[in-house]
Amino acid sequence: MGKRWLVKTEPSEYSFSDLVRDERTRWDGVSNPLARKNLAAMTRGDEVLFYHTGGEKAVVGTARVGAAAGGEVELVAGAALPRPVGLAELKADKELARWELVRLPRLSVLPVTDGQWAAVMTKAKKAPKS
Repeated sequence: MGKRWLVKTEPSEYSFSDLVRDERTRWDGVSNPLARKNLAAMTRGDEVLFYHTGGEKAVVGTARVGAAAGGEVELVAGAALPRPVGLAELKADKELARWELVRLPRLSVLPVTDGQWAAVMTKAKKAPKS
């Protein structure tokens, strides 16, 4: 099995809905050195969480890497999560507190462990706590 990643985007620039409409897109233009290194480590078949920044700050869907060429990858649309999982909810989880998503908020491409992936998917299926 491949690796897992999270990519962040400002939904007003390119949203998960845009990816679903387009079915696939080239993901490039990453400037942070660590994010570029993560992007270069992606390989075909890797799974991806799609995160909206800005006012939303939530994991909203999944994708997979369709092709990879060092500084850019092709993302292929997956599915919308049953409900978005917000950053505040992720921060409140002790198991996720050390995740780069929480610790390094400016990082736009980051690795996701199997445990982190499972935690996001479980949260997406549960009603949010009010």
